[in-house]
Amino acid sequence: MSLEAQLSSDDLFDQVLELCQSKADEFLFLGYENITALDVWRCVSSSYKELPPMHRLVNDVLSLKITKYMNWLMLNMYKNPGAI
Repeated sequence: MSLEAQLSSDDLFDQVLELCQSKADEFLFLGYENITALDVWRCVSSSYKELPPMHRLVNDVLSLKITKYMNWLMLNMYKNPGAI
């Protein structure tokens, strides 16, 4: 059994927290305030039905574009008003 299969979603978030923070800082640099590392993680992890291998997770965080994040945010606002 691989290491990724043994980790929970929270464990994976702890491992990629710095990457998520780096991506949130990148969005801040582009002028998008109030995006946290947790927001980045929720956006990226929302597309998984099961936990992916670490290399895919890292790639998905690093390649996240602001348009994909904003689309995810808008969809979640429509699905769950007041939840975000």
